[in-house]
Amino acid sequence: MKEYIGIHYRTGNPVRFKVKNGVILDYSDLTGEKSESLPYIAPGLIDMQINGYGGIDFNTVPVSEESIIKVTSMLWQEGVTSYLPTVITNSDENIEDIVKTIAKVCEENPTVNRCIAGIHVEGPFISLEDEPRGAHQKEYVKRPDWNLFQKWQEAAGGRIKIITLSPEWEGATDFIRKCKEQGVTVSIGHTSSSPEQIQEAVTAGARMSTHLGNGAHLMLPRHPNYLWEQLAHDELWSCMIADGFHLPDSVLKVILRTKQEKAMLVSDAISFSGMEPGEYTTHIGGKVVLTPEGKLHLAENQKLLAGSVQMLKWGIENLVHQDLCSFDEAWEMASVRPARFLNLPQQTGLNEGAPADFIQFIKKENQIHILQTVKDGKSVYQNPV
Repeated sequence: MKEYIGIHYRTGNPVRFKVKNGVILDYSDLTGEKSESLPYIAPGLIDMQINGYGGIDFNTVPVSEESIIKVTSMLWQEGVTSYLPTVITNSDENIEDIVKTIAKVCEENPTVNRCIAGIHVEGPFISLEDEPRGAHQKEYVKRPDWNLFQKWQEAAGGRIKIITLSPEWEGATDFIRKCKEQGVTVSIGHTSSSPEQIQEAVTAGARMSTHLGNGAHLMLPRHPNYLWEQLAHDELWSCMIADGFHLPDSVLKVILRTKQEKAMLVSDAISFSGMEPGEYTTHIGGKVVLTPEGKLHLAENQKLLAGSVQMLKWGIENLVHQDLCSFDEAWEMASVRPARFLNLPQQTGLNEGAPADFIQFIKKENQIHILQTVKDGKSVYQNPV
């Protein structure tokens, strides 16, 4: 049994608790005691959209078992204790192969299995139109196919927990209903759907919006349009990329105010996340630049983003720095709320009887410096500095 003391991320008061068998025990509030030298302590971060990290891409086949293990451990240094590896639009065979590999690692590696809270399949049942389709390859985009999805789910050992699709396709409503019956969350994204189609999707059981405000047309009708429609549906939880590059502060503010407790953060991180600034070549041959400011753009046009590379703690820092919400609210958008949405045990946060998934950190000039990451009561990362 080990004891931990730190400043509670939400209350600002020092707290003490013990950990045994991966569970928080003997939790006590130490209000009134000195806390100047104590680190902060907060629930582990949960990222529902990780495409890759540290030069490893989950969507470039073959994906090795070693690469999944490596990404899982590298994410600990970012405070991420649970995540959903995200498989985007690809050939039917490649998607099957990727989810099968992820499932195999989970079956053989208990630590990775506890960190991977499911698989997020983003596509290929998305819009064919160029702008909302984003970087997804058009040749593989198709209408929702239940038999095909079942084949992927079988290969994944039932681990596909979220699928992003566009409800503009014929048959999408029936597909959504079947997903709901099987406990798979349908998220609306990369869509050019009409308001009526959005409504039908929500009625059928769609529960989330994938990186709302991105994967959309550059020009939309003033109203109605699919962004307003998703904001207006109280049933939909909304994910945001809050890195300061993908969405302007005004849009982040509107989503926060509209969705309130149903606003969540994702990184949507790609393989260049965690790498040093510089010029890189993508697997499809394109040149991209990662700037010292943290922005990834096409080499030939710095106005065009080439993906997301900043992790959840960066999004938390940005929201607080721009005075869009409090620190504890930003943190919960990346931890407790995703856990609640996914119905994970971590949704209880830092409380007696909760899983011992937490991090210790300090804050310097609005930046979060992680000192230690604890998963299932075991220290999986300690800052060497």
